[in-house]
Amino acid sequence: MVRMTIEMPEEALAGLRKDPAGFARELRLAAAAKWYELRQISQGRAAEIAGLSRREFLDALGRFGVTPFQYDADDIVREAKGG
Repeated sequence: MVRMTIEMPEEALAGLRKDPAGFARELRLAAAAKWYELRQISQGRAAEIAGLSRREFLDALGRFGVTPFQYDADDIVREAKGG
C-alpha cells in the first residue's frame, strides 16, 4: 500500500467535524465516488480505494448523489439495438 501525506488547513477538519483519521476516510470515499461517477474506475476499485466492501461503497454513493449504475439512456438504447 502507498502512504501519502497531504497538508490540510485545520479549519477544513473542523468545518467537517472530523478528526484527521475520519477526514482521511471521508476524503478517500469522496475521491472514489467521484472517480466512479466519472467512469474512471470500476465499482470494485472504488470500493478498494474507499476502504469499504463493494456493498458498503454502493450504499455510500447515495450520500454523494451518485447513482450506482454506470449506464445512461444512450447506453441502454445502444445496447438494445445490439451494439
